[in-house]
Amino acid sequence: MPGIAARLIIGMEIKDYEHVYVKNSPIHGKGLYAAEPIEAGSFIGTYHGDETDEDGTYVLWLFEDGNQTGRDGKNELRYLNHSHEPNAEFDGYDLYALRDIAPDEEITICYDPENPTAWEDM
Repeated sequence: MPGIAARLIIGMEIKDYEHVYVKNSPIHGKGLYAAEPIEAGSFIGTYHGDETDEDGTYVLWLFEDGNQTGRDGKNELRYLNHSHEPNAEFDGYDLYALRDIAPDEEITICYDPENPTAWEDM
């Protein structure tokens, strides 16, 4: 199981260099990639950022008990792209691998698990 990366803070962005990295994605813009094998069920990282009530490009919305909270992403997890066959998912703001993820494989999530095909044209 991969270790938790040391954090380097540059400006407002937090970088976790050890087990994930960002590069151009064939899905959309930039994407998040595995730098080493990540086993199914492994913790990948936490979506860091300021809480917000305004939508934006990197805002991750958490819906619990009838409440919604947004977090404006400041680390590389903000580059997660959508897939209707994702290999990772959030539990709160923590990201976990749904299956084994190979080195250099893009890490993806389903933006709307209740309607996974809604984002196909994005």
